Amino acid sequence: MLILGIESTAKAASCALVRDGALIGQYYQCSGLTHSATLLPMAENLLASTGTDKTALDAVAVAQGPGSFTGVRIGVAAVKGLCWALEKPAVGVSTLEAMAWNGVNRGEGTLVCCCMDARRSQVYNALFIIKDGKPERLVPDRAVSLEELTAGLAERAETPFLVGDGAALVHEYLSDRAMRAELAVGPLLHQSAWGVCMAAQDKQPESAGALLPVYLRLSQAERERQARMNG
Repeated sequence: MLILGIESTAKAASCALVRDGALIGQYYQCSGLTHSATLLPMAENLLASTGTDKTALDAVAVAQGPGSFTGVRIGVAAVKGLCWALEKPAVGVSTLEAMAWNGVNRGEGTLVCCCMDARRSQVYNALFIIKDGKPERLVPDRAVSLEELTAGLAERAETPFLVGDGAALVHEYLSDRAMRAELAVGPLLHQSAWGVCMAAQDKQPESAGALLPVYLRLSQAERERQARMNG
């Protein structure tokens, strides 16, 4: 199965091409430009440089959230457009599940703690255990406080391997409480389109029209509007 993956849920953007679990190529950019300006050119350049015809794709996958509200919307919209234009199915995957693939090379039994900074002393989080060479989900995607996450990790015997743009925040919080944790470094710290492709492999493709963003919580504007209505 040949999958083009798109990742735009945080500051960096990336696209990757994976065939049956083997990485063909990946572009990664953290230039400060908006994802709407970089995603599609990156995807087109990746296909061109690898000699891949768009019609050969079996599906286009995207991290559909959680993450930056703007980034998630841009990524989902870009993939919808690609799929409609190419008449290909889409695969939406959890940002956190895709990120968990960064822990595969840590070996069997690794506890991967995926963390994205959700502000207000919260993180978007999910826990995975590496089993049979891939992440196995332990808890659903959630928005939790640092205190709640720490309490959950304290109940486990494994040393968590922290990944994501909220990983440093969680690592500092755990260290201040004398709890052990391993912080990912370099490319393993942040989510990538390769992880999106890997997470999409065992999922059923669907029509682009069925692809929707997943935010986990209301935006600040929606929260303020709700507070005004309740007040």
